[in-house]
Amino acid sequence: MKLKHLFGFLLINFLYSAIAHAEIKIGVVTSSTGPIALVGIPQKNTIPLLPTKVGNEQIRYIHLDDGSDPTATVVAVKKLISNENVDAIIGPSGSPNAMAVLQFIAENKVPLIAPVGTSAVVLPMTEQKKWVFKTTQNDDLIASALLDHMVKTGIKTLGFIGTSDPYGENWAKVVAEEASKRGIKIVADERFQRQDNSVAAQSLKILATQPDAVLIAAPGAPAVLPQLALVDRGYTGKFYQTHGAALPDFLKLGGRKVEGTILAASLMLVVDQVPDTHPSKIIAKNYIDSYKKIYNSIPATFGANVFDAGVLLEHAIPIALAKGKPGSLEFRVALRDALENNIHEVPGTQGVYNMTPEDHSGFDERGRELITVIDGTWKLLK
Repeated sequence: MKLKHLFGFLLINFLYSAIAHAEIKIGVVTSSTGPIALVGIPQKNTIPLLPTKVGNEQIRYIHLDDGSDPTATVVAVKKLISNENVDAIIGPSGSPNAMAVLQFIAENKVPLIAPVGTSAVVLPMTEQKKWVFKTTQNDDLIASALLDHMVKTGIKTLGFIGTSDPYGENWAKVVAEEASKRGIKIVADERFQRQDNSVAAQSLKILATQPDAVLIAAPGAPAVLPQLALVDRGYTGKFYQTHGAALPDFLKLGGRKVEGTILAASLMLVVDQVPDTHPSKIIAKNYIDSYKKIYNSIPATFGANVFDAGVLLEHAIPIALAKGKPGSLEFRVALRDALENNIHEVPGTQGVYNMTPEDHSGFDERGRELITVIDGTWKLLK
């Protein structure tokens, strides 16, 4: 009889412990296959580096690959919400993919931390977009650095080519506004698909306008294609790239033809060249070292965007736990509120985050560096 009572006591305590320390489930959606796999692979590889415990609560990550297909992203997000009852989602990898899931995220009140390029996922702020947070610099922050450099170096005319998707379209809008403020005339405005193998027609149109410089807005490997096409056809002007080109494969695929390219991106590309006083330097170096230890390669900044999602969650989860249990609507709402209202001066690999109800990216000038390509390597432009 005593043994029976002891067993019952232990069972009750076990069940109580399981309820008291409910598992936090975070969905992760990446494009680790398909046309933007160069973006998605380092993001998938970063999952083992994310925090697995906050306080007494265990965190479990559930990863799904959308194959770079926005339709598959919607399916994955619905599965994570309906079948897994996740408390938040990190991802997806692509801007069109993220735009495709905004409605479902908002309807189910699940915070989404999106490591995508376009600021269209958080701007202009709406009831849907208030559930989205972004671990990449907004386009205007990067564009202003590039266009200020153009002004300083005497650029008067600019050719633009971007992907025909939310990333390229928003960049076209931002560049048009910022260039106009600075007296720079856009003489060519072209688009291409991420999966295109040739941009010959677009490059010829740009060449015909003889711009002083060309700005290419594309994420991942597609950023190389227009630059190679223009160089092969004799263009000798200056090339500018967005933070979408901030990956080692840009240098590998472009070779000598991307020498002298200028881009604005996070300090991660030149982490050993920035001052030790930069608040993000230590965390960026630690991330790079941890990634290299597992994969024996240097991660692209796209992976770091996922790492920073973990940093933000690590700060927000303790606050949310005081207001609700994992797996509940109360917890998800509290987590969203904590990400919006309690992320102040939080350093990540990409810069320092300061979230507000109006700004769900939270970067300032500490989140960008002007960088160029010299002898096949990234160099801080001073």
